Amino acid sequence: MTELGLFPLGIVLLPTEQVPLHIFEERYKELIGECLADEREFGLVYADDDGIRKVGTRAGVIEVLTRFEDGRMNVVVEGRERFRLLELTGGRSFQTGEVEPFSDGYDPAEPASVTQALELFGRLRELTESNVEVPGAETAQLSYALAGRVELAPDVKQELLQEVSERMRLERVCELLEGAAVSVVHQRRAAERAVTNGRVDLG
Repeated sequence: MTELGLFPLGIVLLPTEQVPLHIFEERYKELIGECLADEREFGLVYADDDGIRKVGTRAGVIEVLTRFEDGRMNVVVEGRERFRLLELTGGRSFQTGEVEPFSDGYDPAEPASVTQALELFGRLRELTESNVEVPGAETAQLSYALAGRVELAPDVKQELLQEVSERMRLERVCELLEGAAVSVVHQRRAAERAVTNGRVDLG
């Protein structure tokens, strides 16, 4: 059990996922400043009107994009190991908490699910004409590597974060990728119909 500086946000950071953050509050300038100076991690936890969730992700600052004169920063952080928040603690300008590791049980993904997930991700990548990198089939926790490359709602990402079975998690990611692909196709068809609606063909 260790004490960790916490950054409650309205987003969920998955392991291996990289996201940009704009640091502007004084307390978080202090937190990120200490993490940079000491090369240590902080805890990113999803928070909304229902409060702070009990499972979060250790985050490391991998790049400082911009430093402003008033101390604000634009940084890129990377999700690392998950943790369970046991108790909130005080004494610092930023939120802190006692945490313990939160890990998967042994329930590896089925080979068929790995193949399906990569095929679905490839299809979605083509539909959106994206050049995002495709992870390899041997990638550890492939579910997170794939989910971190698509736009998902925070509650869905929190569901994935709290799942301790890679098998079940990857099956869920397959459902999400399939749904996203269907949504893209429907949006594209609707846009194509909108182009001709209400117009007179003079040809």
